[in-house]
Amino acid sequence: VMSAQPTIQNAIDEGVPLKYVGTPAFYEPLAFALDKARGPSDKMLAKLNEVIAEMHEDGTLPKLSEKWYGIDITTLVKPGEGEMPEGEEEAIVIGTTDKVTVLDPADSYDFHTWEIHHNTMDTLLHYKPGTTDLEPGLATSYEVSDDGLEYTFYLVEGAKFPDGTPFNAEAVKWSYDRVVRLEGDPNWLVTSFVKDVEVVDEYTVKYILQSPVAYFPLLVATQPYSPISPNCYSEDAIDADSMCGGLGPYKITKWERDVEMVLEANPDYPGPAPKTPKIIIKYYADATTMRLAVESGEIDIATKTLNPTDYADLEAAGELQVIEGPGAQIRYICFNVTTPPFDQVGVRQAIAYAVDRDAVTTIAFQGTHQPLYSMVPMGMWSHIDAFPKRDLDKAKELLQEAGYSEDNKLVMDLWWTPTHYGPTEADVATVLKDNLEETGMIEVNLQNTEWATYKEYMNAGSMPVFLLGWYPDYLDPDNYTWSWGHSSASDDMGIFYANDEMDALLEKGQTMTPVNSDERKAVYEEAQKLWVEDPPTIPLTQGSLLVVAQPNVEGIVLDPNMLFHYFLLYKK
Repeated sequence: VMSAQPTIQNAIDEGVPLKYVGTPAFYEPLAFALDKARGPSDKMLAKLNEVIAEMHEDGTLPKLSEKWYGIDITTLVKPGEGEMPEGEEEAIVIGTTDKVTVLDPADSYDFHTWEIHHNTMDTLLHYKPGTTDLEPGLATSYEVSDDGLEYTFYLVEGAKFPDGTPFNAEAVKWSYDRVVRLEGDPNWLVTSFVKDVEVVDEYTVKYILQSPVAYFPLLVATQPYSPISPNCYSEDAIDADSMCGGLGPYKITKWERDVEMVLEANPDYPGPAPKTPKIIIKYYADATTMRLAVESGEIDIATKTLNPTDYADLEAAGELQVIEGPGAQIRYICFNVTTPPFDQVGVRQAIAYAVDRDAVTTIAFQGTHQPLYSMVPMGMWSHIDAFPKRDLDKAKELLQEAGYSEDNKLVMDLWWTPTHYGPTEADVATVLKDNLEETGMIEVNLQNTEWATYKEYMNAGSMPVFLLGWYPDYLDPDNYTWSWGHSSASDDMGIFYANDEMDALLEKGQTMTPVNSDERKAVYEEAQKLWVEDPPTIPLTQGSLLVVAQPNVEGIVLDPNMLFHYFLLYKK
């Protein structure tokens, strides 16, 4: 909002390409100004008028702030300086409804925070954008010993962290020791596999494994393996709000939790410079507000997550790009298999037969997900459609064998969380309730709680049946099976599952080489079949990665690891 006396007249005199929009907000001359380069939007103009009218009525008009794209209203663009203040055209603004949890890689274990890490702290190896292949990051190359127990990495030389601390083998070793010592949420990705890390020389480091792991290079590309500065992070405590970052394309220069984060190009990064020097991330409380922001041009990109119907609406309108990429995110039902009656295999199988995945994808996700019949996602080698399609008669038969009937129903709680998986989660739970109650022998009570409490309940094993989702840590079937199927890990997921045959299969698959051999593929196919016979979880859907962007945004590359590569984005 710009005061008409004198700012607007001065702007006009200076030739700034703005035009009046909206209706007068006060009796004194005042007007809205819109950058023509973003194009007029009838929807936005109508919304402005509605807001002004509402503020007149409820008396909140004085709260209306005066600003011009965040610049002080007395700052004017001089002739020859372009359509926007210097630097603004070089920034890309990304909106999300996701949240940062803990900015310390020793404890962060959620999708969005890993995305921030991905853009601000490189790993020794990382995925080549747009592929599932690894390429050198902060290491130039590596060697593997004949017994598969030692991985020697040769580091880039002469690099330094944003605080000026040299990047070298000592920093890699220090970062590893810290992850082990602090025992944060993702440390299992390190401690389950690595026995020790040794400094060979200034730019050579050796990882010594507990046992051979075929996919260890994939683990090195996960965020707990990010080298960080020993002089910036605390040695003995988690730095939840640290802006230190690591050594990546960007560095964090500003962060207001749940409001905004600013990333600026890191001149000390030894890899390619980002295509846009500044990224601004704005955090929204809900999908509706974020949709208005991308429609009005307030943000350049909307990602994770709009409502499913928003994508179809925006694509049909044709004013914005709606880009869909391959997704490896899955949704599934979990059982605490020690809690009656879910300690009975037949009861878990009955629920698997009663689930209508087509209804979940159509009603809850509006076609943005696909039905999934295995915990291993579609498109990943070794995937098979292991679980059968819906069969209500079979579900009823199994329930009857377990002693249930229409007069003696299985009464169960189904838990879900409204604060982690987006606005669709209530719909998912409702559809599943309807699915199960169609048997006539199950009565479902829906229970929910916010995410922090949900995780506590899960870890304590106090939810007999509950919904979860999974994004990949690393792109291998082990990452979609071990945590639920192996007896050493399932307690952490609140499942408490143990099956000796499953343990043997997963242990064998973890050590077999080469990673994508036919023999290893056969092992995971067998594990998926066993999963159906004795299910600790029931796969439901697999989602795509969807991004909405302004027409002039380029460089959007989406791939199965689900992390957004900010450093490739630019405006044409």
